[in-house]
Amino acid sequence: MLNIPTHTRIYLCTEPTDMRKSFDGLHALAVQVLQKDPLEGHLFVFLNRRRDRVKLLWWDRDGLALFYK
Repeated sequence: MLNIPTHTRIYLCTEPTDMRKSFDGLHALAVQVLQKDPLEGHLFVFLNRRRDRVKLLWWDRDGLALFYK
């Protein structure tokens, strides 16, 4: 379970994402495509082309966290 603060916004990247990307690649996508900085503490959601995999990128005060399902 994630304890996400109430002021956190959730951003969904609507373009299919290569699930081989890790912290740096997803951070770059958030900055370039969504034009938001992940270090502000918001949650970023990335989906693959078939929409059966999801990655979450989140800054949790001491570093980036990456969740994959």
